[in-house]
Amino acid sequence: MAGEAPAVTVFIPTFNGARWLEEVLCAHEAQQTSFPFEILVIDSGSTDGTLDILARHRVRIISIPNHEFDHGATRNRAVEEARGQVVVLTVQDATPADAHWLAGMVAQFHDPAVGGVYCDQIPRPDCSPFLRERLARWVQGGGQPRVSEVKDVGHFWNEVHPNERWNIIKFDNVASAVRRSTALAHPFPRRRFGEDVTWAKGAVLAGWKIVYEPRVAVIHSHPLSIWYEFKRAYLDHQNVNDLVGSRLAPKLRNVFEYTAAESRRLFGVVWRDETLDPVERTIWLLKVVPFAFTQNLGQYLGPLSNVQGRRGFWRWWDRLMGKGV
Repeated sequence: MAGEAPAVTVFIPTFNGARWLEEVLCAHEAQQTSFPFEILVIDSGSTDGTLDILARHRVRIISIPNHEFDHGATRNRAVEEARGQVVVLTVQDATPADAHWLAGMVAQFHDPAVGGVYCDQIPRPDCSPFLRERLARWVQGGGQPRVSEVKDVGHFWNEVHPNERWNIIKFDNVASAVRRSTALAHPFPRRRFGEDVTWAKGAVLAGWKIVYEPRVAVIHSHPLSIWYEFKRAYLDHQNVNDLVGSRLAPKLRNVFEYTAAESRRLFGVVWRDETLDPVERTIWLLKVVPFAFTQNLGQYLGPLSNVQGRRGFWRWWDRLMGKGV
């Protein structure tokens, strides 16, 4: 396919991503497709050998200063620079699980009403048992695509429960794809967090379909601390409450009720996890209650910060929660 104009652009933002980047790029270059594609990288000031790795591969590189990176704005730049009519948006540590991942993502765009697609994620070996179990509930590697659309905006806001609205706008830029014309008409918002679901909300309300494709996947996860996962839960639920009004833990007592139920469930998850040796199992069992409590506390506090207007204490707390996420 040498010399052909690409039908698809795969976009990867990079910043000091040397650990997984070689594996990721090799997996992208090994994709088997019936269409030509390009790999576009926007690097925001890497100093760890990322640029040396990129130089060994067939990629188009754009360099920007680190302070210019923004989750929404940088993806908009990629959409503008893309030569393909479908733009696949992924990250520097998400490895396609097989050589048919790209074809599977792009196949959904045969429906002209599809504006965006996202896929499954398979955890890496160092993933926590809590996150491994959460990802397993996504029906990895099987099932049928799930299509989300809004045919009546009034019904969406007046009749659909806020938690169901959340299910409708789910989207994940760890591994997603957008129709270029859709993303140009409805660009990603400038946001420190949650640009993907914010974009998906705008797309479905504009009449586009969003597809979750569980039959293809990327390998991706992070061994994150309970403190980080708490901040992530806070920001996730703050963002979703802001977008669609969802509050999974509206009362403080819900935090304790949900923690008790979640702890019982996670004790079983850890106990049955055959990948853990006895010492690891003991360590993770000790983490169950703190993890369950902080996750539910984040579900409670995130939306509450919106209710309180993010003023005074909440403005300070919001900055603390956003650091490093």
